[in-house]
Amino acid sequence: MSGLVLAVDASTYTASVALVDGDTVVRERTVAMRDPRQERLMPAVADTLGPGGMSDIVAIVCGSGPGSFTSLRIAASIAKGLANASGRPLFAVSSLALLIAGVEGGPPEGRWLALLDAMRAEFFAQVFEVGSAGAISEESEVRVVRDEDVPSLARAMRARTAGRGRELEAAPRARGVVRLSGQRSLQTAVDLASWEPDYGRLAEAQVRWEAAHGRALDGRSW
Repeated sequence: MSGLVLAVDASTYTASVALVDGDTVVRERTVAMRDPRQERLMPAVADTLGPGGMSDIVAIVCGSGPGSFTSLRIAASIAKGLANASGRPLFAVSSLALLIAGVEGGPPEGRWLALLDAMRAEFFAQVFEVGSAGAISEESEVRVVRDEDVPSLARAMRARTAGRGRELEAAPRARGVVRLSGQRSLQTAVDLASWEPDYGRLAEAQVRWEAAHGRALDGRSW
């Protein structure tokens, strides 16, 4: 992707925004998503874009999850709104890939099990291979794994662990887009009318509703 690209990810309770040009991070911001006083992601996007706004942006990239339901929805809404208003294409990329790719200075070569907190003592997990030239490739599908099963999964996949408090301390960062040019999802823009993030699991509110009512929630149930 050549030219200025706006990237945003909010798969955790810390969101990140980056303005990138090829393999260079021009500007970057991180903000808390659980501020009780104000919504902070859109101001961070505006601050990252600067006075020129969307005028020089050629594309938008949004972290697609899995992760925090509410945070992902906010980021996706902002990205889709900007894409729709500006006519720029919107691309989606795995937030687990951004976890590996966003490591400061680049991730070490090798096989990594990327882990994001899925609540309920579980993690979203996916294996990535980092090549000698820094290329990052997906080596497994995303799965949900219990906390106590992480070590055995890492051994079975012959991978070291990456994430908060892991062998490689890492979190999803929008700046990781600079190392993900080979990802298939960055070759084709999403359909703005139908695209939604991959939440990885049902929202807590839906789980509680279904438990209380003894049936699956659909669009007619509210």
